[in-house]
Amino acid sequence: MNLAMSEELADLSNYLIYSAMAVYSLAFLAHIAEWLFGSRSKVARTAAALTADSEAAAVPAQRSTISVTVRGKGGATDVLERPAVVTRSASPRRDAVPDGPGPSGGDEKGDLYGRIALSLTVLAFLMHFSAVLVRAIAVERAPWANMYEFSTAFSMTAVAAYLLFLLAKKNVGWLGLPLVTTVLLDLGLAVAVLYTESTQLVPALDSVWLWIHVALAITCGALMYLAVVSTVLFLFRDSYENKIASGGTPGRLATSVMERLPASVSLDKFAYRITAAVFPVWTFTIVAGAIWAENAWGRYWGWDPKEVWAFITWVAYAAYLHARATAGWKGRKAAYLGIAGFVCYLINYYGVNMFVNSLHSYSGV
Repeated sequence: MNLAMSEELADLSNYLIYSAMAVYSLAFLAHIAEWLFGSRSKVARTAAALTADSEAAAVPAQRSTISVTVRGKGGATDVLERPAVVTRSASPRRDAVPDGPGPSGGDEKGDLYGRIALSLTVLAFLMHFSAVLVRAIAVERAPWANMYEFSTAFSMTAVAAYLLFLLAKKNVGWLGLPLVTTVLLDLGLAVAVLYTESTQLVPALDSVWLWIHVALAITCGALMYLAVVSTVLFLFRDSYENKIASGGTPGRLATSVMERLPASVSLDKFAYRITAAVFPVWTFTIVAGAIWAENAWGRYWGWDPKEVWAFITWVAYAAYLHARATAGWKGRKAAYLGIAGFVCYLINYYGVNMFVNSLHSYSGV
């Protein structure tokens, strides 16, 4: 392909990214409308269920008597009354808490805005995907050889995963608003700070492992992002449910938002299942990186900062999965480890690439 055509295609890719950002912005506004105008009349069903359980738990234990006849000397009888205590459960069953009705609140108007938001997200994704594809054609290689390309491919993969979950009839509508918000931030940072002109590969990157290792790193990161969003929302929803279970009264805004989310148990399971499925792939990603390092630099492991932080990320997620299998570390404690794992992933990407001198500096801004 001649240089002029490559530059034209690269420019087209940039225009498609800008267009995708514009449509994502409209999707963001539609998601806001979905949350704002969704019915609040059906939102309190979980609160009512929890409040009813907590009120039942708060009822004093009923006392009844059991009559016992005791025959004494001379044939006399005495009737003794022994109290029988009937106890109630001190707390409601957390696993019985129903999921919320979703961001639209089950309201017709909210559902309309939700459908508009989803349609706009699909349209933006198609533009986004086209931008990444055209970039690949322009440079005649994998379109993730620098931070700009990695960022655009990362957010595209996250949106693709979200849409696939919806296509599989999974209840993940609550992911729409945080996802679109993050995608806009990611693309804004990519075009404003990380943008790199389309160029050919440096020798170290000219390998089939670019298609394997980096593609897997992008896929794992995108799925781990969805998991960490679920984990953060789990912490908020868990605090909300605990407050209701203890007899507290959350504010109206907190109720409106929290009751449209899945129950904390559902959010926790969603994050765990994604992480458990991704972890073996992330393990292979590190192994693939080591094989690539041996081909490029003649050693499998050299304690390069990128390699070290990839391993730290692996350890953090291994600790999270181990914690989930340990009775004393379920719930919030394990959730903190899951968040720490994704923070390590971000440090490995942004921190190492931008602020640390390493053999991976060729993938910089």
